[in-house]
Amino acid sequence: MDQPSGRSFMQVLCEKYSPENFPYRRGPGMGVHVPATPQGSPMKDRLNLPSVLVLNSCGITCAGDEKEIAAFCAHVSELDLSDNKLEDWHEVSKIVSNVPQLEFLNLSSNPLNLSVLERTCAGSFSGVRKLVLNNSKASWETVHTILQELPDLEELFLCLNDYKTVSCPSIRCHSLKLLHITDNNLQDWTEIRKLGVMFPSLDTLVLANNHLNAIEEPDDSLARLFPNLRSISLHKSGLQSWEDIDKLNSFPKLEEVRLLGIPLLQPYTTEERRKLVIARLPSVSKLNGSVVTEGEREDSERFFIRYYVDVPEEEVPFRYHELITKYGKLEPLAEVDLRPQSSAKVEVHFNDQVEEMSIRLDQTVAELKKQLKTLVQLPTSNMLLYYFDHEAPFGPEEMKYSSRALHSFGIRDGDKIYVESKTK
Repeated sequence: MDQPSGRSFMQVLCEKYSPENFPYRRGPGMGVHVPATPQGSPMKDRLNLPSVLVLNSCGITCAGDEKEIAAFCAHVSELDLSDNKLEDWHEVSKIVSNVPQLEFLNLSSNPLNLSVLERTCAGSFSGVRKLVLNNSKASWETVHTILQELPDLEELFLCLNDYKTVSCPSIRCHSLKLLHITDNNLQDWTEIRKLGVMFPSLDTLVLANNHLNAIEEPDDSLARLFPNLRSISLHKSGLQSWEDIDKLNSFPKLEEVRLLGIPLLQPYTTEERRKLVIARLPSVSKLNGSVVTEGEREDSERFFIRYYVDVPEEEVPFRYHELITKYGKLEPLAEVDLRPQSSAKVEVHFNDQVEEMSIRLDQTVAELKKQLKTLVQLPTSNMLLYYFDHEAPFGPEEMKYSSRALHSFGIRDGDKIYVESKTK
């Protein structure tokens, strides 16, 4: 690559992992490796390379000396080349073909859409198990070529690639377990179903930020399309119907779902969202990253019954009838106001007089004395107050401390306040 501003993979490697920038370190877990010195490798004794190489945002445009790469990177298992200037798949192939232990490769944000990936080049990737092509604008033809030549590929990242459609090849990739395809423009279910055809062993499907508008598929067909799907993320999709949520029950192995930020749930409170979704998905054990306990599931299912108890029969979801069979018909919960009482009607006893009055419970003992001053005709400094709980087995409690709030005594309607003079 003849780019004055560009640098080779080997050049960047030597600069970043020189003794000045990456001193030799010993100890468990450091991952440092110094291979035996090959002939014609004067830099060999000067580099201490870990098995995980991070060379992102380094302006790399080409591979450099392949013999040097082979000498230094024989032990490397992970390679991050994201956000560089690699635009020729042949140059990538030169790097990867000389890293025989490579299992993880990140090529995100490289302009690789400017060249065609040939099968002979893709063959050098054959040992890779995790491949990241986010924001590379890789075409579906490129993806198909990769799938043909990577028999052990388990995880594939295709985010931010502006996909509006999915091109489904005739071959099937049975090795892929995880697909991240977030932040694209896949709105129609006919495109998503192709992913099930392409990847029949898929365990995890991350579709966040794709604005998928509906899941339009018969239940039995969904089960055949995604027979092994355990986790799906529909975060910030465009789902607007509870029927779409019910469709998720058709995935026979589904355990984990993410459904934050969808239009369907916007009108509901946070509590309603979680409980109504949990009640509709009896097999899901983790929702939006949080484990669903048995207690939470029962609470949610009972909440669901009460939520729909007064809804017209034609609008009641089928799940309601299933839960009625399980729990029976439940009465609405009584509304309990748990806010602290703000006032109380009490009897004020002074000498032989009894006066019923309402007192504020957010005031202090000192403020109550001021309120009683006119009634009992005593200065506050000469006043003793006693509180008597009409249900308590003990006698009156002296209200000694002027700064104590009245609500801390637990005063309720019907209780008594006794006022005495200190000079009595």
